[in-house]
Amino acid sequence: MNRLIPRIGAGIVCVTVALFALCMLIGFDFGSYFVCMLLPIGYIMLAAGFAHECDSSRKVASNVGMVLAAVYAVLVLLVYFAQNTSVRLDDLGEQALGMLDFKRGGLMFSYDLLGYGMMALSTFFIGLGISPKNRADRWLKGLMTVHGVFFLSCFILPMTGLLGGSSDGVGGVVALELWCAYFLPIGVLSFLHFAPRKTQG
Repeated sequence: MNRLIPRIGAGIVCVTVALFALCMLIGFDFGSYFVCMLLPIGYIMLAAGFAHECDSSRKVASNVGMVLAAVYAVLVLLVYFAQNTSVRLDDLGEQALGMLDFKRGGLMFSYDLLGYGMMALSTFFIGLGISPKNRADRWLKGLMTVHGVFFLSCFILPMTGLLGGSSDGVGGVVALELWCAYFLPIGVLSFLHFAPRKTQG
């Protein structure tokens, strides 16, 4: 069970990231928001597996990664649940839409960036907790720790005002597609990492 749950989580990560990339390409907003509510669930399952198996000397790093994964999940679930409920279904005024509509680059867009900044920081600490046993693990550790760099831009840029205005441009879509291309291998390598271990016959 300690390997099955994180492997299922890694599978959820792979599927949701791939679906998110597809939904972004075809402009299916409801779908992209919906799968973004499933991604943090899969990521927490995956992160818990790494935290469980890490050496005692690396437990602090993995525990920090787990806490940050939970912060990421809360922020992102609030953002995308709001998009698929209040923003989509309610007759909101312009001021409310300016704050709540993700596509207008307001408060919810800033919270989304903060959430993914927390995810990036989480992958950094989870990566520190990984003890590579093979080449695939070394790639996984490297991808996760380097992914932590995204924290800086996600945390700082919203406070500069440089991201003001609509977030629904070609540049934003390209950036998200590149992120998907980076993060999907993390899900795949994690899925392979948590494959059932061969028992000695």
